[in-house]
Amino acid sequence: MSGGPLLAHRVTGSGSGDPVLLMNGGLMTFAGWGPFATGLETSHRVIGFDFRGQLLSPGVPPPTLDGHVADVLALLDHLDVARVHAVGTSFGAEVGVLLAARHPARVSSVCAIAAADRVTPDIRAAVEPLRAACRAAAAGGDGGTLLDLMMPATFSPAYLAAQAGSGALRRQQFAALPPAWFEGLDALLGSIEGLDLTPVLPEVRCPALVVAAAQDRTFPLPRSQALAAGIPGARLEIVDGSGHAIVAEAPERLLDLVRPFLAASR
Repeated sequence: MSGGPLLAHRVTGSGSGDPVLLMNGGLMTFAGWGPFATGLETSHRVIGFDFRGQLLSPGVPPPTLDGHVADVLALLDHLDVARVHAVGTSFGAEVGVLLAARHPARVSSVCAIAAADRVTPDIRAAVEPLRAACRAAAAGGDGGTLLDLMMPATFSPAYLAAQAGSGALRRQQFAALPPAWFEGLDALLGSIEGLDLTPVLPEVRCPALVVAAAQDRTFPLPRSQALAAGIPGARLEIVDGSGHAIVAEAPERLLDLVRPFLAASR
């Protein structure tokens, strides 16, 4: 069952292809898809939304990815959308793959960006300081500490250097986020603590594209390679020079990969 009220969402674009569902990474809101979403709007209806626990969607986040899949299905039913191209990054990619495996009639294709087949002990150990920073910020501590931890794990050194001038303002804005946001992020991170999609990967029968970042420190390249290897017929593309946040670092390169994939999957 769905975990609560309808997810906050926005529908843009006027294309005639199957709608594209953009599925956020854990620290995103749907506005974060920016130029990538705009680049799809001439050929597709584009559905952006926040998962429960993110900035705009109300309610307590589900404890498992299956609960988030149920929330997504409730949104699609509300919009009277029968099938979508599921395009997700990081956390959203994990939900998108599970959606494709569990509900094949609802998914025309799946694109998993900066994603993993499973959470290894090393990944779990790297996530725990982030969760501790979330809990501290939710209790009234400095939310900027989470940004300090997250930035080097999410972005490439070159991107961080190019954005250095805006660091202080970004930290100030991050620290001003409400306690409920930090609580929600902690819950989202907790829902993938024991993630292992390997048993369901053979059930994904739609066209699949896995886009990996060569410099990904959150879900390292071998995990994206294993994800692609586990999905029958999946194609793997590697974006050189990018860190985990491919959507922010390389939106044009991502569009060059995703647009022809969607066109071929109609």
